[in-house]
Amino acid sequence: MIENICCIGAGYVGGPTMAVIALKNPHIKVTVVDLNVQRIKDWNDSDLHKLPIYEPGLSEVVEKARGRNLFFSTDVDKAIDEAQMIFISVNTPTKTYGVGKGMAADLKYIELCARQIAMVSQTNKIIVEKSTLPVRTAETIQNILDNTGNGVSFQILSNPEFLAEGTAIADLESPDRILIGGNETPEGQMAIQSLVDIYSSWVPKDKIITTSLWSSELSKLTANAFLAQRISSINSLSELCEATGANIVEVSKAVGMDSRIGSKFIQASVGFGGSCFQKDILNLVYISKSLGLEEVASYWEQVIIMNNHQRTRFATNIIKTLYNTVSGKKIAFLGWAFKKDTNDTRESAAIYVADQLIEENANVSVYDPRVSEPQIRYDVKYLNSRSEEKNSKHLKVEPDPYKAFEDSHAIAVLTEWDEFRDYDWERIYKSMLKPAFVFDGRNILDSSKLKAIGFKIKSIGKV
Repeated sequence: MIENICCIGAGYVGGPTMAVIALKNPHIKVTVVDLNVQRIKDWNDSDLHKLPIYEPGLSEVVEKARGRNLFFSTDVDKAIDEAQMIFISVNTPTKTYGVGKGMAADLKYIELCARQIAMVSQTNKIIVEKSTLPVRTAETIQNILDNTGNGVSFQILSNPEFLAEGTAIADLESPDRILIGGNETPEGQMAIQSLVDIYSSWVPKDKIITTSLWSSELSKLTANAFLAQRISSINSLSELCEATGANIVEVSKAVGMDSRIGSKFIQASVGFGGSCFQKDILNLVYISKSLGLEEVASYWEQVIIMNNHQRTRFATNIIKTLYNTVSGKKIAFLGWAFKKDTNDTRESAAIYVADQLIEENANVSVYDPRVSEPQIRYDVKYLNSRSEEKNSKHLKVEPDPYKAFEDSHAIAVLTEWDEFRDYDWERIYKSMLKPAFVFDGRNILDSSKLKAIGFKIKSIGKV
């Protein structure tokens, strides 16, 4: 029986996942480790509002388990040495250099973890891949462990996460499925059962699927690719709606009522973001190209092309509508996170739209209820080699949304935060320069109500 777990990586996956596992398994000691001292300090802060990530329900889970059987530490070696099962939950960004640049997953952090585990371990361990990885990464990890270790035995499992940021705790407490891949050897099957037993403490057994390692690794990439494909598909049709006079909201509703299709992930928007969709599709494209499957690669690459096009199209529409120039004009951004109920900004459409507008000398004023000003400035700085002076001049972050609106020419809705619907839109209209435009990139506002006030509304997929 597993009594001691270590998770390497205290980020968006490792932190919440281990918190729920600890909550549901009070007999198991769960230690989450990370080299980022500030991140661990934030996880241990007595003020639960200072947790390094925001997820509805997360603070309540951490409060119940932290100090009882859930611990956060920077002492990686100690946690590895004591653990019977080690989850690897580190970042696997897209490579920015060398072979596979711009497409392949960068596995340097995975390799570093494997080497550290091999160096420290004195007893047999079960290693669980939690990060999203290319197919057959487990083979690489196994090779490192077997050839650089201390003669101990390692079993590798694949246990990809299927969390949606903003609903991660709900997804963990009531998952659609738990996927566990492992070797078909007796030792591999015993390792699989050890992880099944942990999840079985709260997940019905009919929702726990066991497969081969390779099927598990590929299933994660495939799931994200399918979801992103649906978003790009509906976004491609949003442009067609605008050209023909159709209404994308009505089209989406009609199509989504087909039981074979369903209504999820077919709401038109300014584009998908987050840490997974783009990275995983690019990884899928790279794998396909590496295997000579050019048609397969081209098919999935088009999903990314359409998403990039939608972001560019949204920014271009703002410029065209504001009389083909935004130089010196104030554009208020509602939202910076890539979706509501999270403070994650990775690949957020807002970053790319802001970048394009700042390049046109627009003054972008941002309000987001959960994203900090340092994070917003970091995002803009590292997307473009533009001077810090220009970024500072043309980007302002407001803690008060109504300050962001004052004397603005237009509002761009980039995140679907619920609070935006409840704003005093008459007050906002009075504070703006006329004509006052609203570019609803998430189709969340009541267009009829805003038009009655006097706003000029430009929604995705509507005329």
